[in-house]
Amino acid sequence: MAQQETDQQHAGVLPVDDEGYVIDTRDCEERETAYRERGTSRPITVVGNPVLHKECRDVTEFDDELRKLVDDMFASQRTAEGVGLAANQIGVDLKVFVYDCPDDEGARHVGVVCNPKLVELPADRRILDDSNEGCLSVPTAYAPLARPDHAEVTGQDEYGNPIKVRGTGYFARCLQHETDHLYGYLYIDRLSKRERRNALKQMEENEPRYPVVPND
Repeated sequence: MAQQETDQQHAGVLPVDDEGYVIDTRDCEERETAYRERGTSRPITVVGNPVLHKECRDVTEFDDELRKLVDDMFASQRTAEGVGLAANQIGVDLKVFVYDCPDDEGARHVGVVCNPKLVELPADRRILDDSNEGCLSVPTAYAPLARPDHAEVTGQDEYGNPIKVRGTGYFARCLQHETDHLYGYLYIDRLSKRERRNALKQMEENEPRYPVVPND
C-alpha cells in the first residue's frame, strides 16, 4: 500500500533543483508531445465570456479527469500556437495552467501548475520589462505592458505534489499572465483605458488563426 502510493506520487513528477524549483527544461519535446497526443484540441474562449472574468475554483481532485484536462490544454495550446494556456481559456472553471515557453536565453520550459500563487518579490528584484504582450483570448491584439522580468509561482502539479516554478524574461511574463487568468484578469485589464480600447479594436479588425468560442 505505501509502496504503491509512493510509485503513484512520483509518476510523471518533474525533478527539482537544489533550491526546490522544478527542472522543467529537460525532455521538453517528449513530454509536450505525450501530453498533446493524448489530448483533444478545444476552441479558445475570448474576452467577454464570463468564465474569463471571475476567479476560478481551486483544484481539489487530482484525478484522471484533471490529467485529461491537462492533455486537452496542451493540445489546444499547440493548435493556437500559444506558449501558455489557462483552463478557463477553454471554458473550464479550474485553477490550472500549462506552459511551453522559452525564456530570454532560449531555454524551453514545459510544465503544469495547479492552484498557482505568485510570490511577492523584494523591490530590488522587481525590474520592470515593458515588452509587448498578447493573449489567445484577445486574438490578434498586442500592447506593451510593464511586468517584473523575474517571477516565481508556487502551486501543485497535476498529481497534487507541491511545486515551485521560477522564470525570467519572456517566461516570467508567461507565469504572471497565466496566473492572472485564473484570478479573473486578462492582460488588457492592466492597460490604460485608451490602450485597452486599442487592443479590442485590433481584435475586432482581424480574424483569429485558431478556433474560438463566439460570445452570445
